[in-house]
Amino acid sequence: MSNHLGSLRSPEGATKKKKRIGRGQGSGHGGTSTRGHKGHQSRSGFGQIPNFEGGQMAYIRRVPKFGFHNPFRVEYQTVNLDRLQELAESGKLGDGQVSPESLFEMGVISKRNKPVKILGNGDISTKLAVTAHKISAAARTKIEQAGGTVTLHE
Repeated sequence: MSNHLGSLRSPEGATKKKKRIGRGQGSGHGGTSTRGHKGHQSRSGFGQIPNFEGGQMAYIRRVPKFGFHNPFRVEYQTVNLDRLQELAESGKLGDGQVSPESLFEMGVISKRNKPVKILGNGDISTKLAVTAHKISAAARTKIEQAGGTVTLHE
């Protein structure tokens, strides 16, 4: 046997012949064509619903439903004042500007397009210009007492 790429073959028993269905009794797959007798799956056009449970009451219908999901809920990414103070002390806020974009680039928040809320946990002594989508009253007063400014992002 030559060792050319064009002459390569699969090893003996590695490949099977394709099952050709509905090609007569002699093929071994004639008659019902491997579909069995009667029932849903033997019919043409049969399509199983993904969560069908054989006719037993479906799980989603058995489980009690309660609660309420508000489709208009806005989830904020929160940043506390002590985190802003850490960033200022480490020199990452060189110009004293804090915005959702700068927080995302520093890895403080994980989502670029989710709104940011500044919370008043901790103390701040650095003068910062903070821009955020929302800010708590405590955080606003602490930032302004430190000589900083607060702007609400549109």
